[in-house]
Amino acid sequence: MMNIPQLRINQQFARIGIESNDATVDIKQGPAEIEIQQPNANININTKPGKLTIDQSQAFADLGQYPIGEAIRREANEGLQKVQEGSRRRRRQGDMMMKIENGGDPLKLIAKQNAPRQVRSFNIGFIPSYGSVKIDYQPAEVEVNNQANKPIINTKQTPVSQSYQRGNVDVYLQQKNYIEIDFYNTPFINGGTEIFV
Repeated sequence: MMNIPQLRINQQFARIGIESNDATVDIKQGPAEIEIQQPNANININTKPGKLTIDQSQAFADLGQYPIGEAIRREANEGLQKVQEGSRRRRRQGDMMMKIENGGDPLKLIAKQNAPRQVRSFNIGFIPSYGSVKIDYQPAEVEVNNQANKPIINTKQTPVSQSYQRGNVDVYLQQKNYIEIDFYNTPFINGGTEIFV
């Protein structure tokens, strides 16, 4: 059997290991603070009160009742008229008496003139008369003025909270490299001696 020289090489490559941790960023933002104030609206209401006028002077006049000034004026005029009528009647009747000798029975005629008046018949009457009370009404007037006020808005931004953690990369030799060389059936001459290894 023939021994063939052999060279055996066994090699292992180096292997690098890498471990990395990512960087982390933490950001926190709280909600903003909002304050809203709404002032009340300004409302101004002006009211002119209604006016009710009732005039009963005609109704009282139909009943023979007048205001004091009117009553005095009417009574004074009526008294003056009665005095004038009485004065004329008495003068006329005096003239008739002075001429009694002329006949004609003036005493009887004078007595008839001075007698009470005949009562007149009266059917239906309305006292006071219809429409004698006058009513006038002026309605109230209301004026409304309003003014809206704008809202007051105040905002306050909250600060931002940030935290940062650095990442890292760890590089290491996970596996060493090596090479092995083996010789089989190879003659080795040492001092003139051939040795097969």
